[in-house]
Amino acid sequence: MSTLVLISSRIKVLRTRHGLTQEQAAELTGLAYKHYQSIEAGRRKHIWLETVERLARAYGLEVHELVGPELPENTALAKQASDSKIHYKGRRES
Repeated sequence: MSTLVLISSRIKVLRTRHGLTQEQAAELTGLAYKHYQSIEAGRRKHIWLETVERLARAYGLEVHELVGPELPENTALAKQASDSKIHYKGRRES
């Protein structure tokens, strides 16, 4: 299973586990709805590490926990979208 397929399936599991719509999940992560939707649907061929970090932090996880062998059972929603520790100046979101 590719990492992108793993991420898309994991964020769907996390979103449904917490009873969120895709719109709510997108807002929590700080991503545009269409961008979030395309990641969860597995339509993205590439995503930035910053985006993966935002997805993980929205559910109280670190990146390694989101993409690790097993998804932690106990996750907690972030109170607001977190800024990434990684910054790419002058880049476009993919």
